Amino acid sequence: MDTILTLNIAQNVVDSAEIYAKYAQKSVSQLVEEYLVSISSENVIDNNKPLGPITKQLAGVIKLEKNINHKELLADTLLEKYF
Repeated sequence: MDTILTLNIAQNVVDSAEIYAKYAQKSVSQLVEEYLVSISSENVIDNNKPLGPITKQLAGVIKLEKNINHKELLADTLLEKYF
């Protein structure tokens, strides 16, 4: 059973989400649902699990300033690449 969820989100974020949703051929609701499922407690990454060899090699390759939001940077980069 679906439930209605009301969110307060900045207009520019909504606009970007609508553009991305159109590109992904999904609704914004589907994108939000998929995101919430991905971060739910059922899908939490086990931090006690050792890293694989490739991941170990790549860890620390990119240095970001401390005040940069990496998720926002990724979203901006993807929007520039595809739109």
